[in-house]
Amino acid sequence: MPHGRASGPCCFSFRAHVMRLRGLPRIATIGLFIGITRHEESCLSIATPTETVLEFPNNFLLIDLCGEHDRHIAAIEERLGVQILRRGNRLSVIGDEEAGADAARVLHALYARLEAGRAVEPGDVDRELRMGSLEPSGATEADQIDLFKSDPAAERIEIKTRRKLVEPRTEAQKAYVRSLFDNELCFGIGPAGTGKTYLAVAVGVSMFLQGHVDKIILSRPAVEAGEKLGYLPGDMKEKVDPYMQPLYDALNDFLPGKQAAKMMEEKVIEIAPLAFMRGRTLSRAFVVLDEAQNATTMQMKMFLTRLGEGSRMVVTGDRSQVDLPRGVTSGLHDAERLLKNIPKISFNYFTSRDVVRHPLVAAIIDAYEADGAA
Repeated sequence: MPHGRASGPCCFSFRAHVMRLRGLPRIATIGLFIGITRHEESCLSIATPTETVLEFPNNFLLIDLCGEHDRHIAAIEERLGVQILRRGNRLSVIGDEEAGADAARVLHALYARLEAGRAVEPGDVDRELRMGSLEPSGATEADQIDLFKSDPAAERIEIKTRRKLVEPRTEAQKAYVRSLFDNELCFGIGPAGTGKTYLAVAVGVSMFLQGHVDKIILSRPAVEAGEKLGYLPGDMKEKVDPYMQPLYDALNDFLPGKQAAKMMEEKVIEIAPLAFMRGRTLSRAFVVLDEAQNATTMQMKMFLTRLGEGSRMVVTGDRSQVDLPRGVTSGLHDAERLLKNIPKISFNYFTSRDVVRHPLVAAIIDAYEADGAA
């Protein structure tokens, strides 16, 4: 667009108003003309993008910052509505002032992560876009809990496991992880894909590696998801393993395969159906009940009363995905109603904004929730 000229809706509106000036008094005509001109100038100033140039001294780190085939840059551009151009060791961010500032902040935070010797994955880009860059607390390693690198003044939370360093990607996840360490019984309630079970297993592995618990117990109700599978072949383990697979998947993200297999063989890690918990006292253990919405009220009471000395217990579930027979009340619903006001029991809630799977998952959840509310 040539400088000094306007085009588009604002210009068309200006011409339309000029056509109406006939018949108006001279003073009114001058006032109207000035008002329209100022309106056009404001439209032009809003539409003018700004350019922010960022310089990064290390070209090798800049390659990692951009990502394979510039996928990290593309993610930032799509989320913030900016354009990012690479020129040598500089990145030019073009867009409105606020979005440009946000993009610059995210890029600086990711580059600082690379300077600290840590990799940048798509999940790290997503976390910075959701939560913004997080200033270091200034605390030394000795001032921090080994497995949970944070203090009340710090914003960044990290969970150490054998295979990876896990960081919450939303404010709700961050509050949930804090709650896992602060409370002996913690509930995580929300839609699929919000990291409820994943973060709980990560904290359990981390606490075990640091010697705070002696074993990890992961459990689920063995309930079919709306279909009849009939009798499954094999021994008891082979029958229930298909129901437990999501827990195996989470565990394998945090421990090397051989170590996880050895720990399961030695019963240091147990993955078992909820029905197998009856009659046990779980002491010095980190216990996770997944898919708790499919536990009955009696099963939930049975599970919660297994809590022994020195143990931590986490219950996760999604109230919108109950697979119990019609007329059977979900134990998660009753536990929420009965236990909400008991001290040292924490309830943490997630929404579609906390979904960290594919972006379409959040849109799908919103669509189903809107249909259910109609």
